[in-house]
Amino acid sequence: MSTLIVLLPPRDPAVPSQEWQLPELPFVLLDKSGRTQRAGRSALALLPRASSTVLMVAARDLLMMPAKLPPLRGPRLRQALPNIVEDQLIQDPQTCHIAVDPQPLAGGRQLLAIVDRGWFRFICEGFAAAGHRSLRAVPVTRCLPQTATLDTPAEVAEMVNAGEPAMAGSASVATSLPGVAPVVAPGVAPVLPMVAAVLGAVVQTAPAFLLEGAVESAAVNGAPRVELAIARGVQGEGLAVPANAVNATLSALAGAAPVSLYMLTEVPGNEPGLAATSPAKLAAYVHGASPLPFEQLARRALACRFDLCQFEFASQPWRLDRATLWRLRLPVVLAVGALVIAIVGANVQWLMLARQRDAINTQMTELLLNTFPKTTVVLDAPGQMSRQLQQLRVAAGELSPDDFLSLADGLARSLAPVPVNGIAALDYHDRRLDVTFKPEVKPDADLAKRLARNGLTGAIDSDTGKWTIRNGQ
Repeated sequence: MSTLIVLLPPRDPAVPSQEWQLPELPFVLLDKSGRTQRAGRSALALLPRASSTVLMVAARDLLMMPAKLPPLRGPRLRQALPNIVEDQLIQDPQTCHIAVDPQPLAGGRQLLAIVDRGWFRFICEGFAAAGHRSLRAVPVTRCLPQTATLDTPAEVAEMVNAGEPAMAGSASVATSLPGVAPVVAPGVAPVLPMVAAVLGAVVQTAPAFLLEGAVESAAVNGAPRVELAIARGVQGEGLAVPANAVNATLSALAGAAPVSLYMLTEVPGNEPGLAATSPAKLAAYVHGASPLPFEQLARRALACRFDLCQFEFASQPWRLDRATLWRLRLPVVLAVGALVIAIVGANVQWLMLARQRDAINTQMTELLLNTFPKTTVVLDAPGQMSRQLQQLRVAAGELSPDDFLSLADGLARSLAPVPVNGIAALDYHDRRLDVTFKPEVKPDADLAKRLARNGLTGAIDSDTGKWTIRNGQ
């Protein structure tokens, strides 16, 4: 099963929804064994198709926060979520899509990811219309490399994940950013390290900027603005800051926590990397950043289990919407045509067979009336003809194959190795002959075959041991 992994740009709040457009998106296409098939940058309509598609949602588009949820599921939980987070939002919570992380936190809390519903619907419907039926969306902060765990109890780490302060005995924690002095409060130290990544220059989603290359041209003091994704344990956030202010911004946000800084490299479409916003140029503004290849970021998205496509955005590969019906129009027309042809053909054949049946019944009736003109009512022509012929045989003194003498004569010719005095009784009724052999006489297995050669059929009753002889014609 192939997988397409795509990195999405953040939404520009200044662009109205009717003008939203997506620039060319970097992607990686993996085959079912995990090998890279293709990597590049393409417009949405030209992205390669795959069995499943994973979208990495920009950190600036998501608000991630822990909350204690009521014991609800499905639509009832969806209705309750806006009331839980409304105190934390400036935007109307009814216009937001809220996803719940399936991995619970300490204290009975769960992590929520909040995104503008209109933007998320625009993304999901755009990919669905382009033929990507099986969609997953994960936070890009969950795709960043994880740092080494500090020497602290697991319970303290879970408390910080839940948004609670933690006390530790250490008085200071070193930071990985060069030239940054940690700020430490006496007796208090955060235990969760910070992981930050520069994901490239800010990309515009306005149509006017898309025609100019989709990269924001505005700069602060000659430095371009960059996308900064920050992860603190399971939580994450995103910023757009000038490239020369990345180190100072992270030091102010980290405090005493250690910081691991990465820069996204090997992004498809950035070759040969000579542009002013290429990783090689941004490295002049950002110091102490380790390289983070785009393919490594994409592969970490496969391991993320936090799928933002929940509730009304849950993936439905076989949903029969207008786009799916349009693609299936030819098979549907062929299937309907085959069904109509089958129904018409079955009815035509039934009419032909009905006419043949009526013709045969007419012939049998005419034959009966021509042979026996005194017949006044014809209900069952074959049965009436058989009974009339039987009456003629009796009137002429001929034996019927069902008579006692005819059955007894055939039985006598079929006994062969069975002695004649081995028969204990013969009973004739209902045009059949019941034969009872003496207890010491056992008919051989070929008796039924000899009866068949003489025009009779024979079967033994397992309960009584009697043989029933009938005319075989």
